Amino acid sequence: MAKAKDKDKHAGGTIALNKRARHEYHIDRRYEAGVALQGWELKALRAGRINFGDSYAIVRQNEIYLFGASIPPLISASTHVVADDRRIRKLLLHREEIDQLIGAVERKGYTMVPTAMYWKGNKVKVEIGLARGKQAHDKRDTEKERDWQREKQRTMRAHNRSA
Repeated sequence: MAKAKDKDKHAGGTIALNKRARHEYHIDRRYEAGVALQGWELKALRAGRINFGDSYAIVRQNEIYLFGASIPPLISASTHVVADDRRIRKLLLHREEIDQLIGAVERKGYTMVPTAMYWKGNKVKVEIGLARGKQAHDKRDTEKERDWQREKQRTMRAHNRSA
């Protein structure tokens, strides 16, 4: 029984979210990509050690790579490996998806931004958003809308309690 629980421990959990991406960009389309990782990186991810707020995806030689994500190594897990925590990691997508992303970036001026990293089964997946940059007034509008939704929820809760 204990082994079954251990296997499901990371089954669908979120490893990290890039909240800044939603603030800085309009995300039009999302893609799910696998990540080529080394063993010490998986151990560090299980411990929750990742920072990918400043990361983005780049195109090199018709492949997509995750650039700027930092996975600091665990001291106990990487004594025998020289670990580069900011190395460029290959993203694993179907050829059709890669071609769509390359076309959108090169022709339409989109940016590929990682929005989330999560477990899917025993594999690590990254959600890549095809994004356009927001202007300052768009950011203010988003903030006003968020505040309005929050205030509306408070009012509804207060009304439901009194009824």
